[in-house]
Amino acid sequence: MKNTLIALVVALTMVNFNTANAQINLGERALGAVQKGLSGFMFTDADAAALSKQAVDKMDTENTVAGPKDPYSVRLNKVFGKHSAEDGLSLNYKVYLVKDVNAFATADGSVRVFSGLMDIMDDNELLAVIGHEIGHVANHDSRDAMKAAYQKEALIDAAASQSDKVAAVTDGQLGKIANALLDSKHSRKQESEADMFSYDFMKRNGYNVNAVESAFLILAKMSEGQDSSFITKMMSSHPDAKERAEKAKERAETDGLYKPYVKQTAKTTTKKTTTKKKTPKKKKK
Repeated sequence: MKNTLIALVVALTMVNFNTANAQINLGERALGAVQKGLSGFMFTDADAAALSKQAVDKMDTENTVAGPKDPYSVRLNKVFGKHSAEDGLSLNYKVYLVKDVNAFATADGSVRVFSGLMDIMDDNELLAVIGHEIGHVANHDSRDAMKAAYQKEALIDAAASQSDKVAAVTDGQLGKIANALLDSKHSRKQESEADMFSYDFMKRNGYNVNAVESAFLILAKMSEGQDSSFITKMMSSHPDAKERAEKAKERAETDGLYKPYVKQTAKTTTKKTTTKKKTPKKKKK
């Protein structure tokens, strides 16, 4: 069973403009954590992390992951590598070589960035997007999304729904859990809180906070293009991108940090080699 990953970013909420890529197929392997039985109402961060890790591991096999020497991996490591333990979280990160404009973070600390997103955003804007996604993990939104997906898909049996113990999950149910998780949308309140986390992340680490506004404006502009109907549907339960950009601007103004954002230009990593001209020695007379 394959379903396209559609997760709304704002990058800040995960935005996917190409529904033909980034598919997940969890196959016929059940998750050990579920097999042991988890309480549907006492769903912990550890439970969510165990389920999320299995799903992301499988997704990594379903997509082309940039190698360690790939320019995209080199750039992401340079930009984000120092934040692998941000806010007490243990984060692992990779790049999917797909043209979708997307990024996501899951309850186990997995951060996945699509090369399509990296192509349209500079380093600061990219950090703002990733900061937002980390916010969903730090605020337990990712855990709650997994719990909701689990309850919806695993407790479909009437008998199971009467018990506080979760029955063994079938392969079909497992696939539905993963797809429901990846297709889930956060509430407006959760998105706003993740936006604030992103801004604070940028400010705390000395980055240009105005990149948050800029990233939202990029998404707003894209929503006015050929995929506007798709984005409008995706954004129906979330704050408008322009509205979120305005709020980021207001925060920067309040902090006395606002300046119109100037997009960074890409820096080449290739060093130019120069040769010194040797000064000819004077011949002794």
